[in-house]
Amino acid sequence: MMLIGLGAGCGAVLRYLITMAGKQWGQVFPLATLVINATGAFIAGVLAALVLPQAWSLLLLTGFCGGYTTFSTYMTDTFVLLRDRHWARGLLYYLGTAVLGILAAVAGALVGHMI
Repeated sequence: MMLIGLGAGCGAVLRYLITMAGKQWGQVFPLATLVINATGAFIAGVLAALVLPQAWSLLLLTGFCGGYTTFSTYMTDTFVLLRDRHWARGLLYYLGTAVLGILAAVAGALVGHMI
């Protein structure tokens, strides 16, 4: 349990830092959350392909990736775009994040198999 908490805390801090940097990119499109979720999917793909010992998997995959990525913010950002009638941006963000996440996880798994 401690390993999960340690990893999740580190992931959450990194997510926060990227989110704060993203606020300087503008608020038209939630780019920081998209970057966070795509890179998190890539990292998770690498880690899953490596078949790590359980302790490392708990620390990095369950903990770090779980604390770093954010499904709830992804859904909230989508909701806000649609609520504010930014239909094209909302749909692009929703579908784009899902597709990019899958592609990133596959790319990460491929990299993980090469390591």
